[in-house]
Amino acid sequence: MATATITAGSPPAMPAAPDTISTRRVIAFLAMVFGMFMAILDIQIVSASLAEIQAGLSASSDEIPWVQTAYLIAEVVMIPLSGFLSRMLSTRVLFTVAAAGFTAASALAATATNIDQMIVYRAVQGFIGGGMIPSVFAAAFTIFPPSRRAIVSPMIGLVATLAPTIGPTVGGYISHAFSWHWLFLVNVVPGILVATAAWSLIDFDKPNLKLFSKFDWWGLAGMAAFLGCMEYVLEEGPNNDWLQDQGVFICAIVMTIGAVIFFWRVFTAEEPIVDLKAFSNINFAFGSLFSFVIGIGLYGLTYLYPVFLGRIRGYDSMMIGEALFVSGLAMFLTAPISGILSSKMDLRLMMMIGLFGFATGTWWMTHLTADWDFYELLIPQILRGCSMMLCMVPINNIALGTLPPDRLKNASGLFNLTRNLGGAVGLALINTVLIDRNAFHYARLSEHVQWGSAAAQAKLQNMTLNFEQTTGLDATSAAISKLSGMVQQQAALLSFMDVFYLLTVLFGTLGFFTMLIRKPAAPGGGGGGGH
Repeated sequence: MATATITAGSPPAMPAAPDTISTRRVIAFLAMVFGMFMAILDIQIVSASLAEIQAGLSASSDEIPWVQTAYLIAEVVMIPLSGFLSRMLSTRVLFTVAAAGFTAASALAATATNIDQMIVYRAVQGFIGGGMIPSVFAAAFTIFPPSRRAIVSPMIGLVATLAPTIGPTVGGYISHAFSWHWLFLVNVVPGILVATAAWSLIDFDKPNLKLFSKFDWWGLAGMAAFLGCMEYVLEEGPNNDWLQDQGVFICAIVMTIGAVIFFWRVFTAEEPIVDLKAFSNINFAFGSLFSFVIGIGLYGLTYLYPVFLGRIRGYDSMMIGEALFVSGLAMFLTAPISGILSSKMDLRLMMMIGLFGFATGTWWMTHLTADWDFYELLIPQILRGCSMMLCMVPINNIALGTLPPDRLKNASGLFNLTRNLGGAVGLALINTVLIDRNAFHYARLSEHVQWGSAAAQAKLQNMTLNFEQTTGLDATSAAISKLSGMVQQQAALLSFMDVFYLLTVLFGTLGFFTMLIRKPAAPGGGGGGGH
């Protein structure tokens, strides 16, 4: 039977698509899913290999983060724009161009000889590749009937969450086994196959070229300034004291001006770049809110675990990847289970279980120590992976499952944008808390290891004596340095615990908010049928 969907506030259901889907469309959809996987994977695939890329391009420590930031800024602009482009050009043309352009930009990134070239190629890669992601979500709820959503929704949910989770692992392995160039070259052959399949098989809709004459260039400029500068501010703000940094301050001003222009055009243009009317559907509005928070969990935890292992444990990218593969495995194994559950139980209850599972995993991490390794992180990682899939499947169905086909393309872009923005906002807040709380804890701990402290004096004397007996170096300086390192490590640990505590409160609180959504309709309801 069909997946349970929420009907409160939704428009009248569209005629359901027939249960029989042609093999041609199934293959076309699978090709689209793989293209989306490549685009999302490339967000994080370089994160564990930035040191290798930095050495290869002779880049500075200030320049190298732009290899990832350029991709994110460009992608976050394309994702909401893709809805309009898909209606104007058709899914076939947009997805083929996006897949081919993404592949070409990947090949160019592998040939980069300096950091400026790499940043440009990564921006092109992110912008063009961003067109593939919303197209898959729209296609899933357009061409497949509700009776097939127990299969399709877990598939796209798995790809959307698994790709960024395993990105650092895959990237670390590739750069260790070959070279950083293969982080990009690995996309070439699959990209060509995806583009060929998309052009040959996609037949979901027809283009409407008349929309080009109504293209809102001012709206596009405002949206690019608003979202692009917002991404920059959120990326760079935590490490540069926010508005105290000139670049962040200027981008904040441009972001504000861009937001005014964008929202003015959204409500006044004949054919706005982004149609916000989808938010009038209470299902979509709630689904987008939960997607935003899931973005915080998805990208925030994908960032936090490697930082902890690298900063506290001293792991390299390969060791981090080996320690964190459990979350991806848990997602993969939970995906089919979540699909079955979504057709048999209340979606609100399923989301609540997932959010409380998230909260349990982050609460577990509030007890971490400097000795935590694979086995100590095992249960939090399993909870993270299983909970992610238990949340994503019902959220996808709630947000997109009851929208009519003519709204799905714009709505899919907005829905995916909320997840990415959740990740950007989450990372900014996490970095800010880590920096501020680390400074706070270091100051408090330092008060207890000053010269007037008897315990600190005794500890320092013991460490000095130990260094005298084992090294023969300047024992006093070595002991002071060692003691300072211990204080810094403990301050860092306490700041990590603070972040995990805040995430626990966030996910736990949101779990109760699932009850604000109206009770789902009986299985078999919901529109979203295809053409």
